[in-house]
Amino acid sequence: MELILLRYGEIGLKGQNRTYFMRKLRRNVRQCLKANNLAGEVWQEGQRIYLRTEQVPEALEAVQRVFGLVSLSPVEEVPAEMGAITKQAVQTARQAGVGPAKTFCVRARRADKSFPLISPEIERQVGAEIAVATGAKVDLSRNCDVEIGVEVQPSRALVFGAVIPGLGGLPLGSQGRVVALVSSGIDSPVAAWLMMKRGCSVIPLHFSLSRAQTEQVEAIVEVLNQYAYGWRLKPIILSHQETLGPSLTRLRELRQERWTCLFCKRAMLAKAAEIAAQMGAAALVTGDSLGQVASQTLSNLEVISYGIQKPIMRPLIGLDKVEIMDMARRIGSYEASVQDSHACPFLPSRPLTQSSIEKLRKLLSQMQETTLPESESSDNMRVMSDA
Repeated sequence: MELILLRYGEIGLKGQNRTYFMRKLRRNVRQCLKANNLAGEVWQEGQRIYLRTEQVPEALEAVQRVFGLVSLSPVEEVPAEMGAITKQAVQTARQAGVGPAKTFCVRARRADKSFPLISPEIERQVGAEIAVATGAKVDLSRNCDVEIGVEVQPSRALVFGAVIPGLGGLPLGSQGRVVALVSSGIDSPVAAWLMMKRGCSVIPLHFSLSRAQTEQVEAIVEVLNQYAYGWRLKPIILSHQETLGPSLTRLRELRQERWTCLFCKRAMLAKAAEIAAQMGAAALVTGDSLGQVASQTLSNLEVISYGIQKPIMRPLIGLDKVEIMDMARRIGSYEASVQDSHACPFLPSRPLTQSSIEKLRKLLSQMQETTLPESESSDNMRVMSDA
């Protein structure tokens, strides 16, 4: 059984709530091991979290996808004595490839303040032995090829030669639920992933045009589920035609087809808000990026959001398409998103780019006046305005 040190980041800045976040993080790591059929023990000592397992490579590959962890290191345990520490550090350096062609540095942390040497002295002594044994040069900058870590604790010392980056963020499930509108495109899966990174349990909602599109979205959600330790994503699939149909019919009758995209987005958000209320979700999430398409101009976003009864999170709002695509590739959702394209059959030839709340209210009034008796118009107008 080998030991892995799990490091967290901003969780350490939490005050009285830190215990809650740490408990969530440990639980999510255990769920990660279970989901990947890995055996291991996860526990906390002081402010450190550890994982002991026989399946180290597999565990490292899986656990680095747990939100809340900033890095991981396989460590060797030795007695808290300089002779044992130095011997293990030289061995670890050799295993990490330290030699005449590579530079190295030693970073020490003395958690046990009764240890006779302070951290800089540990670094100097261990570094000198590694240099003699390997012929490597010391580079104290962050540009060195290999960093050897030493952590002295009351009952032992830990030595490591690799720091594997994690995803950071907050433990999944620590920030409540959100309903995310997920399409078969590139942007919305990235938006959902970013909310997962901030600790939100995501409920994916998709408005489908076809069975092929539904299958593509299900494949995208499975990619996101590779990071969903603590809350498994289960998509809700609804008909795009049924959601947009009534509004589209009225817009055509009024020759206001340019509003189609805005009414489509409003209808989807209204339905998402309804589902959020049913499932205890506090907010909605979209993949909007300011100015990327006609419906995402600032004035149109104001109109789309008007009257929606849940906060709308837009984590991609300040990113351009290239940045979003790069992020999708890193996440792994890009290939699933581009395997097929599904053009919207309702897209008008000239979508509206600059709308306003005043124009929206006027159009809503026209739509109601031509479809309902006067006695019903005012009540239903209030409902549609609120939606």
